[in-house]
Amino acid sequence: MPMLRDPSSKYAPFPSIPIKDRQWPSRTITSPPRWLSTDLRDGNQAIVDPMDSAKKNRFFDLLVNLGLKEIEVGFPSAGQTEFDFISQLVRSGRVPEEVTVQVLTQSREDLIRTSFASLDGAHSAIVHLYNAVSPTWREIVFGMTRDEVKAIAVAGAKVLRDEAGASPGTDWHFEYSPETFSTAELDFSVEVCEAVMEVLAPTPDHPIILNLPATVEAAGPNVYADQIEQFIRMLPNRESAVISLHTHNDRGTGVAAAELGLLAGADRVEGCLFGNGERTGNCCLVTMALNLYTQGIDPGLDFSDIDRAIETVEYCNQLPVHPRHPYGGELVYTAFSGSHQDAIKKGFAAREDQNSERWRVPYLPIDPADLGRNYEAVIRVNSQSGKGGFAWVLEQDQGLKLPKRMQADFAPHVQKMADKLGRELNAADIWQAFQQAYHVQTRPKHFQLVNYQETRATDGTRVFSGTIEVDGTARSVTGRGNGLISSVMATLRDSFGIALEVKDYTEHAMGAGSDARAAAYLECALPDGRTVWGCGIDEDIATASVRAVLSAANCSVS
Repeated sequence: MPMLRDPSSKYAPFPSIPIKDRQWPSRTITSPPRWLSTDLRDGNQAIVDPMDSAKKNRFFDLLVNLGLKEIEVGFPSAGQTEFDFISQLVRSGRVPEEVTVQVLTQSREDLIRTSFASLDGAHSAIVHLYNAVSPTWREIVFGMTRDEVKAIAVAGAKVLRDEAGASPGTDWHFEYSPETFSTAELDFSVEVCEAVMEVLAPTPDHPIILNLPATVEAAGPNVYADQIEQFIRMLPNRESAVISLHTHNDRGTGVAAAELGLLAGADRVEGCLFGNGERTGNCCLVTMALNLYTQGIDPGLDFSDIDRAIETVEYCNQLPVHPRHPYGGELVYTAFSGSHQDAIKKGFAAREDQNSERWRVPYLPIDPADLGRNYEAVIRVNSQSGKGGFAWVLEQDQGLKLPKRMQADFAPHVQKMADKLGRELNAADIWQAFQQAYHVQTRPKHFQLVNYQETRATDGTRVFSGTIEVDGTARSVTGRGNGLISSVMATLRDSFGIALEVKDYTEHAMGAGSDARAAAYLECALPDGRTVWGCGIDEDIATASVRAVLSAANCSVS
């Protein structure tokens, strides 16, 4: 069926939360939340082929290395495979003292007892209890009243209390989720949470975690923030509760909802690396953590080698990280557009001169190097690129810093190659185009330097004497000028009838150290009014300048 012309006949707008003096819009996040990874539970249940024990162990090690201190390791009552993994992990001694594992259970006595059994021997653990509370679930799925749904939560809380009391060797923590919170009545969510708290008797020193999930994202992130702020206002004994967020991405704003939820007063965020999870996924812990990082806040998670994290996540989930995924995608630091490339190139150039470490590079909200990426792929060239793009690639790949007017001269050669190949040009393509355009380090069609020497005449002028191969034939030639370049030009004029007039000359070292090479660039005017460029590269800067003159001469006759 086609989309409805009147969607209001089928879909009702989500009601707003009546808060007249909401505080979250004027607040700023100044510190990171407590993080929980649910990759091994929510993420695992959302992939086509759930992880085996080897993959789960590899993923767990990654999470520990990234700095996660709370990790939901599974749903023990889901099956024997899940139970065995959790039990073996706990008993293996691989869980660091500073890391607390968490398991999820429905509010059923047998499932709760199984969950505790899987954690036998843990130094600390969180048991996460949940039951759905929204009208849709009460009326359609369960056929229950409010009181009956609350009774399920209370009964589960009593089992939590009793099981924890029977195993005093573990530092037990409790989490309760009024599942489907974001589509439930706020007063009822508070009522159920209060009833659970009365059973478990949390204190400020040993608080309960109240997780408020956007099980299905049904409204904007501002509405979720309103719900969190209002819930906190209505909750008795707030100081004995850690408010946790578990957002989903059905509307594409899972990260935004979590960020606004923190502004509304929440303390903790649950999510998955790179946004894996049911349907459209959970809040992406990578994105949210690095959003904080770019605001000058240490997120407490370390993505210094983000590609290693991606490799593990893709292997374990058998799902690719999208090339455009914030911070981690293959293309997120790449510019193809000419104007973008020019701005980025200028930004990096400015960094070399600035006295501050403050990051100010256009189009790059974060320094890729902070995440273990290099700058080689920041600018890539295709038919949409400008001169700043290929100039950057040549500088990064070959160490050449083309003068601006030479960039303009070379641009048509790059454009012609891009149009001909119909694909992205890599560094090798651009270098090949440059070599062909300026007869650099290739066998030129006309003039090639074999050898030379420079001497000073009695009148102070310079004399160039050498051998130049012309169309395959070596010729001994000589010329006189005020300097080396002018003497080479005199040689070309007197011996071959090539008249060049220097308009501009620049040179630079290509690296550092005793084995560094030098590059020379020469802009020349011809008698017919045309302008040609030449480039010479050599270990000796004087020889590089001679090669640049011959490069320009080759361009004048090609």
